[in-house]
Amino acid sequence: MDDDVAVDFGEDGLVPAVAQDAETGEVLMLAYVSPDALAKTRETGFAHYYSRSRDELWQKGKTSGHVQRVEEVRVDCDADTLLYLVDQEAGACHTGHRSCFYRTIEGEHVGEEVFDPDAVYDD
Repeated sequence: MDDDVAVDFGEDGLVPAVAQDAETGEVLMLAYVSPDALAKTRETGFAHYYSRSRDELWQKGKTSGHVQRVEEVRVDCDADTLLYLVDQEAGACHTGHRSCFYRTIEGEHVGEEVFDPDAVYDD
């Protein structure tokens, strides 16, 4: 059995993590992960991230119910970026889209809206 890869969390203690649909390969979102978030993800099988704006650990979908079940965690060659291969419940984006990457740089809407955010989130 291989040893765990030592993830380089850098000076700020965070690494970017890309969430990708394990079945389709669609890129769903990018967020940041702390050592605690990675440990919680591995322990529970559900994606956990670190919110830089709220300065706290959070489980994806805890409020909305749109959880990410993590099938595999991969680490890049420099060990400073993670890839979560996930089974996404409903949408990954708080805007109601399946993916946070639902528009082009020119502003063209190319993504699928899969839920009404007003019906899911309290303001």
